[in-house]
Amino acid sequence: MSDALSLLELDSIARGYRVLDAMVKESPITIVAANLVEPGKFLILFGGGVAEVDAAFKVGLAVAEETVLDSVFLPGVHPRIWTALAGETTRGDIDTIGVIEAASIAGVIEAADRSIKEANVALLGLRIAPALGGKGFYVVDGQQYDVEAAIEAGTAVLQGRGKLVRAERIARPHPDFLAHLLRPAPFMINQHGGA
Repeated sequence: MSDALSLLELDSIARGYRVLDAMVKESPITIVAANLVEPGKFLILFGGGVAEVDAAFKVGLAVAEETVLDSVFLPGVHPRIWTALAGETTRGDIDTIGVIEAASIAGVIEAADRSIKEANVALLGLRIAPALGGKGFYVVDGQQYDVEAAIEAGTAVLQGRGKLVRAERIARPHPDFLAHLLRPAPFMINQHGGA
């Protein structure tokens, strides 16, 4: 896991590859995933030390120019974000869950980070998969008031970006429902930094 996480969402595959090359030439970062996601987005997810990620992020934005659809730079990212991006889910005794859906992958990562930092909730999982049409979502659990605080924190991030699709709170979820939550896995990345 890294101290900082960043993601660039571009609308050009060709420019995406040029951006990727420029970033790795600029700074010793770990490319976690560089992938195509529907509808025609090119995503570059990377991590490393804060200074290294910041330098690569700035170069990436400069080279990407008008092809940037969205981006995020998270110094001090919560460690659970990395494991959730790798497809790991957690489950305990669940009282209430919150599901937050966004029209931006960068936005959903930032919102999830904010939710788990500002509220006493667990991040059950986070999904950014090609089958979602460029959208993403995450699920938190905890006591009802904590989940409401997490939803408020996450939706504030997404509303500020104009990328909120919907947020739902589900109290006392049924076990049969929970069996279907957070499947299938997202980007298949491992926790050692490779795709």
